[in-house]
Amino acid sequence: MIAELRDTFRALTEQLGRVIVGQDKVIEQLLIGLFSRGHCLLVGVPGLAKTLLVSSLARILDLSFKRIQFTPDLMPADITGTDILQDDPATHQRKFVFLPGPLFANMILADEINRTPPKTQAALLEAMQEHHVTAGGQTYHLPEPFFVLATQNPIEQEGTYPLPEAQLDRFMFQIAVTYPSRDEELSIVKQTTAGKPPEVQRVLSAEKIMRLQGLVRQVLVADHVFQYAVDLVRATRPKEANAPKFLAELIAWGAGPRASQYLILAGKARAIIHGRLHVTTDDIRDVACPVLRHRLVTTFHADAEGITTDQVVERLLKDMPRPQETAAAKVLG
Repeated sequence: MIAELRDTFRALTEQLGRVIVGQDKVIEQLLIGLFSRGHCLLVGVPGLAKTLLVSSLARILDLSFKRIQFTPDLMPADITGTDILQDDPATHQRKFVFLPGPLFANMILADEINRTPPKTQAALLEAMQEHHVTAGGQTYHLPEPFFVLATQNPIEQEGTYPLPEAQLDRFMFQIAVTYPSRDEELSIVKQTTAGKPPEVQRVLSAEKIMRLQGLVRQVLVADHVFQYAVDLVRATRPKEANAPKFLAELIAWGAGPRASQYLILAGKARAIIHGRLHVTTDDIRDVACPVLRHRLVTTFHADAEGITTDQVVERLLKDMPRPQETAAAKVLG
């Protein structure tokens, strides 16, 4: 089964590589979120293929897919669905029938999620957490597996509704989509301005995805790795006794327990796609930025100095010793 998931990961990255040039780290984080049952928020400036990446992944997976373009006039019922009045041809009486909205699909692309008002954002985020929607007093369960991959533009603030921190916490990863290198950009231009777009093949079914998700949960985690993940998250809280001294002037609020859970789950998925049945501290460190970057609230001082949450996390990783380093220091001491 380990080989199956590793081979599946390679097949997925190979198929995505036919359409997406570069962005290897983004693709890996996206697939880690998929295998961990986590939702992902992709943040990057326009034109970096965020939407193309998600729609291509949907074509590779044998899943139902819906794209929702978020706009300021979008209402909650527009995405969850609503009751409509219909004539019953058998009884010739009218009755309410639920008409499902675009949320009723395995994979949802929530494009420009920060362009819609808080009420509609809340309806989406409730569905993400509960995997069901409520209309007319009835609860309707969403199909499984269910993933939301949202996109957001970090530079455009006109007419936007930034997601509150409590709602950002629902996303397992905030994935930073950056500019390509010169060689990658050259390949993008050549590939997209000539001939037909490349074809991709379906790799995974819904049943197989759910089976692989169950396998990820069975990956072993040593006690010292659990402790390292928890200590790393607790170190982001400025009021903690063991928090680094530099943190107080840079971070107003740190990450909550959900960050510790996601560090372990993402570490499990990363370990297994690299062919291991155990999680290491390197796995935790590798996923620390996408798990923590949207869960830290910077202070005015940090904002004035241009210090980002990524820089804070990188400094924490540098300053915070790993358990094996602490144990070695005790032996040598």
